[in-house]
Amino acid sequence: MDVPFLSLKDVNARYADELKAAAGRVIDSGWYVLGEELTAFEHEFAAYCGVRHTVGVGNGLDALSLILRGYKELGIIEEGDEVIVPGNTFIASFLAISENRLVPIPVEPCQATFNMDPACVEAAIGPRTRAIVAVHLYGQLADMSALAALARRHNLLLIEDAAQAHGAMSDGHKAGALGDAAAFSFFPAKNLGALGDGGAVVTDNSMLAERIAALRNYGSAVKYHHIQRGLNSRLDEIQAAMLRVKLKHLDEDIAWRRRVARRYREGISNAQIQLPYAAREERHVWHLFVVRCSRRDALQQHLQVHGIQSQVHYPVPPHRQPAYAALRGAHLPLTERLHDEVLSLPMGPTLSDDAVDRVIEACQAFECPA
Repeated sequence: MDVPFLSLKDVNARYADELKAAAGRVIDSGWYVLGEELTAFEHEFAAYCGVRHTVGVGNGLDALSLILRGYKELGIIEEGDEVIVPGNTFIASFLAISENRLVPIPVEPCQATFNMDPACVEAAIGPRTRAIVAVHLYGQLADMSALAALARRHNLLLIEDAAQAHGAMSDGHKAGALGDAAAFSFFPAKNLGALGDGGAVVTDNSMLAERIAALRNYGSAVKYHHIQRGLNSRLDEIQAAMLRVKLKHLDEDIAWRRRVARRYREGISNAQIQLPYAAREERHVWHLFVVRCSRRDALQQHLQVHGIQSQVHYPVPPHRQPAYAALRGAHLPLTERLHDEVLSLPMGPTLSDDAVDRVIEACQAFECPA
């Protein structure tokens, strides 16, 4: 493709010397797990998010799962409790819930933002509801003020799935500091991406952070002393070092993503293509630029003919997956329609002005086939 969806090679080439130096520093240290690089990154990312604690873990799914596991260990939730989650999300949001033998209760999104609708959340609250998982989909913050008010009124936990929203901000507070705890992914394609898998839990709750730090390390806070039946999910020293380099450049990358999004929104005016809505620019860090089209497959083919790569995030909603056959009866018509119509255009911090022009021109030239 002449215009790639995202070139990770180009993204990381900008910092190649810094990344190689960081890797060399780890190699020379002789310490590769739970060392100084991880400790430093945990402090730096906590400061960036505006919270007291970061706990680096193996990936974003583990981060979300360990938050729920931590609350179970603290006696705040128990098996069989219900967790409200957006129907319109990646399946990991559901997997973390069911992995802890909790019950996912999917709800519909807002028509404009694609994020969970607080009115639908309120309607779904029942006697076994214990938590809300708010997914900041595509990099735009969910309506956290409304969700926080609901959580307070019903004595619920409010957990952020911030896997796509590093750096998104609302009223001076960043993603990760808007709920009781938050899960981040550092998968390479994220706005803050490692050179392998990685994730983190961020929170102001010291007891939760301590419990998760032990759980990620075989349930051990002190070597060979295991207070819980934990697992092995630790952000390794190499990835922590890579993330320390890239964290320094994150805000600059977000600024470029917003510039690309602004150009798309100003340049694409095709009645067949519905552009994404952003309530406020600082709420959105444009991990993905997702449009809607009733003939999505035709639009994707049209872009491909013009040398432009696009992707579908996501073609099948979690409640329609075989893994969640028990949820197939859920009535989520808007969620299902979105999954039939959404298409992600090229987006990233290395997307050139010429490439943006080509995407705009191709979108403008699209005519919906009869």
